[in-house]
Amino acid sequence: MLPVMFKNSWFPTVFDDFLNTDFLPRANSTAPAVNVKESEKDYTMELAAPGIKKEYCRVSINDEGNLTVAIENKAEHKHEDKNHHYLRREFSYSNYEQSYTLPDDVVKDKISAKVEDGILTITMPKCEPKEKVSKAIEVS
Repeated sequence: MLPVMFKNSWFPTVFDDFLNTDFLPRANSTAPAVNVKESEKDYTMELAAPGIKKEYCRVSINDEGNLTVAIENKAEHKHEDKNHHYLRREFSYSNYEQSYTLPDDVVKDKISAKVEDGILTITMPKCEPKEKVSKAIEVS
């Protein structure tokens, strides 16, 4: 006699309930902390990126006119044990990419970015405020 397999409807839900909880961390679920400041002349965005090199940061304006920030963090540590001629490598890669909608008053051609002391700073200058025009229009 062949074994008959029954479909247990409770198993997938129990399995999903167990794995889809806050007890198990999700890979790549963290993003850098972001501060945004506004002054009379510009907006400043600060992203926490400890140990990051400027070569691994990309800041651009995409086709929709949004600010896109991409950070790729590569860290490689080598430890050589001279007694056993063993080479040990530890790799750590983390990627972050996010698009931000820019306010209408940002001069997109003059956006600048720099990395200093583990912080990626993006400066977005504001355009000069346009004079408000109010006048009466004669109806004919």
